[in-house]
Order: sequence, then structure tokens, then C-alpha cells
Amino acid sequence: MCRAGSSCRAGGQRAREAPSERPRRAPEMGEQPVFTTRAHVFQIDPSTKKNWVPASKQAVTVSYFYDVTRNSYRIISVDGAKVIINSTITPNMTFTKTSQKFGQWADSRANTVFGLGFSSEQQLTKFAEKFQEVKEAAKLARDKSQEKIETSSNHSQASSVNGTDDEKASHAGPTDAHLKSENSKLKIALTQSAANVKKWEIELQTLRESNARLTTALQESAASVEQWKRQFSICREENDRLRNKIDELEEQCSEINREKEKNTQLKRRIEELESELREKETELKDLRKQSEIIPQLMSECEYVSEKLEAAERDNQNLEDKVRSLKTDIEESKYRQRHLKVELKNFLEVLDGKIEDLHDFRRGLSKLGTDN
Repeated sequence: MCRAGSSCRAGGQRAREAPSERPRRAPEMGEQPVFTTRAHVFQIDPSTKKNWVPASKQAVTVSYFYDVTRNSYRIISVDGAKVIINSTITPNMTFTKTSQKFGQWADSRANTVFGLGFSSEQQLTKFAEKFQEVKEAAKLARDKSQEKIETSSNHSQASSVNGTDDEKASHAGPTDAHLKSENSKLKIALTQSAANVKKWEIELQTLRESNARLTTALQESAASVEQWKRQFSICREENDRLRNKIDELEEQCSEINREKEKNTQLKRRIEELESELREKETELKDLRKQSEIIPQLMSECEYVSEKLEAAERDNQNLEDKVRSLKTDIEESKYRQRHLKVELKNFLEVLDGKIEDLHDFRRGLSKLGTDN
């Protein structure tokens, strides 16, 4: 009887701790933080059971709390005034690493799956190690509570048996009415035990269904992780392709800069050639001015020749002046020859300058055509 009654009390206690009746609450005065970190919080989408829904816009504080009065552990995270994680750790929970910086666990009481994204692999490893440590502590606490319940139940049975023996000793020969009352009490206890068994069976079935849903959610989350990995690989390949394209564009830009430098050098060369051309044109003008004096010199030479002929005709009879006139004529002829030689040399130099100028112009026009 007493064992059935203790089972009833245990069933009633579990019913009071059901998730539908347990309100979500922030850390109480009896709870103490044992481990704190920061992470991005996610929850599985309740409609699809596939996609992750962010519970916080940025990284928030996630802490393990130990309740001294209840001897239990909870994971709690608060974003402003909103409690986004309130998960009591049980021995049946498992924390799974799905990637180098992401982990998740299923909470059957909250009927959801929580996910945490960390900034480094070391933070994820520390959180997972603490989860395993807290899980073992919760298992030890559960075993101790079961031992206490069994001990109290044994004490109740012993007291009941002792009380029955005392009653038998003091009341020898019980009446039929007393036996009927005892039988009715036993029937009531059995009825209550059967009702409790049905309740436990219903709760067990609910837990099995919840575990099945959580298993499906975990499988779907694993598939979504694989899809994210494929998308990440595609993004990485696209990033590599864009980097190669950027390298090609930078190389093309360097080639364009080299071409610009070449064009700048060519422009400077053209300016130098133009200045040389202007100097050559100035020299040509000077040569032209000098060439204009040549006809005058020729005319003077002809005039001297005519004067010489007249002097020869006039001074044929003047023998005294012949020698002087011959000397003058020879000097005049020598000067004339010298002038002709200088004129010839000047013309040759002028022709060479003109030909060099034409070659320079042809080279300049060819250079402009190539550019």
C-alpha cells in the first residue's frame, strides 16, 4: 500500500514538472552560474522541422545555472527582457557538434531543438565538455533521489508491517468487518496503482513520440548542414573565381599603366622632335637668306668681268698699266674662283641640309602614323 502511495506521489510530482505546466522563468535567487559564454542562438522551425530560426539578432550570453534547492542544472540565455533559452539538463539529453563552430541539443520538455553558433571551435569544445559534465551531475542527482524514494518507501512498508503485527498482537481474532475494510483499502490502492500505470504509459508514449520527432528533426538538420556545406563549397569556388578575375583585371590595369607610360614617353619624344624641327626650320630660313645674296654676288662678278673686258680693250695700248691690270685681273679671277668654290660648297651644304630636313620630316610623319 505504502509503495503504491509513494508511486502516486512520484507520479504527481512528475506531472507537476511537465513542460505544459512549468512556466519559463529567469534565474532565481537559489541558482548560481557555473559557466558562461557567448553565442548566436537558434531554434528549429516548428512548422518545417528543417530550417533554423535565429532567436537573437546578435551573440548573447549563454550560461549554465545550478539550482541548489532542486539539485538541478539549467541552460539559460536572456536577450534583453526576453528569455530565449530555459532548458533543464536531464541525463537523456545529448549535445551534438554538427560543424566546427555549431552545436545543438534537443529539449523534449520544451518540444524544440536549440542550436548555438560560436565564434571559435575552442568555445564550442568547452561548452560541449561542460554539457557532458552537467549531464553526469544530473544523472548522479537522479540516482540519489531514486535511492531516497526507495529508502523512504522501505521505511513506510516496515512501519506498516510493524503496525499490522502490533494490531494482530493487541487485537487477536479480527472480525469480518475489519477484513472487508482492509480489502477495500487494498482495492483502492490497486486501482490507484493501475491508474498511475496508465498515466506512466501515456507519458512514456508521449516521450517516445517526442523522441521520434526530435530524431527526425536531427536528421533534417544534418541534411540541412550538408546542404549548407555544399552551398559553402559553391561560394568558395565562386570566391576563388572572382579572385582570379580580380588578378586578371589588376594585370590588365598594370598593362594599361605601362602603355600610358609609353605614350607619355612618346609624347615627350614628339615634343623634342618638334623643337628640333623648329630649330632646323630656323636654320633653313637663315640659309635661304644667305642664298639670296648669291645672285647679287653673281651680278657683281659679271659686272667685274665686263669691266675687265672693257679695261682690256681700253688699255691694250697702255703697256705700263698692263702688268698692274693683269695682276688685278689675276686677283679678280682668283677671287672669282674662290667665290665659286665657296658658292659650290655652300650649295652642297645647303642641299645636304635640305635633304636631312626632308628625311627628318618623313621620319616624323612615319612616327605619327605608327602612333
